[in-house]
Amino acid sequence: MDLFSNQQLTDILKDYGYPSIGVVIGLESMGLPLPGESLVIAASLYAAATGEMDIVLVVLAAAMGAIVGDNLGYLIGRSVGFRLLRRYGRYILITPERLHIGQRLFRKHGGKVVFFGRFVAILRTLAALLAGASRMPWWRFFLANASGGFVWASVYGFGPWLLGDQFKKLQGPAAIGFGVAAVIGIVGSFVVVRWQERRLARSVSKRGA
Repeated sequence: MDLFSNQQLTDILKDYGYPSIGVVIGLESMGLPLPGESLVIAASLYAAATGEMDIVLVVLAAAMGAIVGDNLGYLIGRSVGFRLLRRYGRYILITPERLHIGQRLFRKHGGKVVFFGRFVAILRTLAALLAGASRMPWWRFFLANASGGFVWASVYGFGPWLLGDQFKKLQGPAAIGFGVAAVIGIVGSFVVVRWQERRLARSVSKRGA
């Protein structure tokens, strides 16, 4: 359920314009529970209905907010996230060994999580922090983040602008599709992690024998 009504989102756009899109999406990308996606859709429909906003600028503001916010989230995760996970991770079953394996997996497959995570509500607020905490190379993160940000902003900006109410009918199936892709990726990563754990345990046992 959205925390803001369509009228409230429209009022935000009227009062603060394009900067409000970038700021809200940027803060959402850093982990705050804000209606970034809903604001982009509202801005797109408002642009189509009134012509008072330029849809290209709406998309650019959304993309830049996503990219800048995700990069700040990445820096936060990289600077403090790893230490917090090492210290408190055991309370959520993240052992130092699993954290190390997770780092390696994120370095190898993190680009997919970052790209597709932009389309999934929960991952949208966490992917950048997890990427930073996992020490994903910044250049790989930036490429996946920038491409995902522009594609996401284009879909949720140009889509409602072109299709109007028809976009709402497509939005559900599209979100489900990206959600399924994200779940498959997460489950696959979990299977690989468990396999790596067993393989490393067998290797340690052989050396100790």
